[in-house]
Amino acid sequence: MNKNTNNASWKGHLSMFCANAMWGLMSPMAKLVIIGGAVSPLVLTNMRIFGAMVLFWIGSLFQKQEHIPPKDMLRLFGAALLGIVFNQGCFIFGVGLTSPADASIITTSMPLWAMILAAFILKEPITAKKVSGIALGAIGALLLIFGGNGGPSSGNGNSLAIGGDILVLCAQFSYALYLVVYKNFVSKYSLFTIMKWMFTYSFICVTPFAANDIMVSDWKLLSINQIFAIGFIVVCATFLAYILIVLGQQKLRPTVAGMYNYVQPIIACIVAVYWGMDSFNMVKYIAVALIFSGVYLVSTSKSRKEDMTEKITK
Repeated sequence: MNKNTNNASWKGHLSMFCANAMWGLMSPMAKLVIIGGAVSPLVLTNMRIFGAMVLFWIGSLFQKQEHIPPKDMLRLFGAALLGIVFNQGCFIFGVGLTSPADASIITTSMPLWAMILAAFILKEPITAKKVSGIALGAIGALLLIFGGNGGPSSGNGNSLAIGGDILVLCAQFSYALYLVVYKNFVSKYSLFTIMKWMFTYSFICVTPFAANDIMVSDWKLLSINQIFAIGFIVVCATFLAYILIVLGQQKLRPTVAGMYNYVQPIIACIVAVYWGMDSFNMVKYIAVALIFSGVYLVSTSKSRKEDMTEKITK
């Protein structure tokens, strides 16, 4: 690996870490907003998408405009559905039906989906190193989740909870599919061109479902802290995070990029400790070590290109 490749790889790792760190911090921020009752989860999602759409369009004004043929516009629509609409929509509705603990546990399936889909679609090899890394990361994430709330609950205790679990699982599958299918496409156009259209399509798809909730929202009930939280969610956890996700997606294999999903429970745990809602113990230190060990194993496993090169030289 030459110096330029190594630098690109580290930029990809840093981008994915920061993006998932912001998503991890978004969970308590979103909870702060929603428990106030002024806006619903669907309205908050619509605000995220609309705010990011506006910011990406503004950013695109400062770069050379790119022509996108109809075929690629259709592909961008597909990217918007997988990476934003289905991912965020299924997760929000799913969390509303199941318990937060169950939802957190199910989110650990995303790197596994990414590995399986990359094997089928990109022909990436499934190695013992990858499987071991994903297993270590999953164990670490589960230790954090169980350590924070004493284990999963059964949500509503009925078929609705099962339906919620399935929706959260679909959200993870959708995002993993986005990472794999659009791995190469995201390098075809500039970052702002891709994201402005993805969020525009997402806004068009989501707004009709959120319209009624938007009309009945009591905006006067929002406190200063809640307004700050919304600002963080829109600017940092959406606009900046999706910029970093695309940068990471361009430089890392989908399986490696997916492993950073495990950063989210780490950040959520740290925030809970800082806010006095939880405390760190030896189990959590071990969990963090397992997660980063898993990321290291997956990132150092062989890619398809490296595997083919090794076979040719033998």
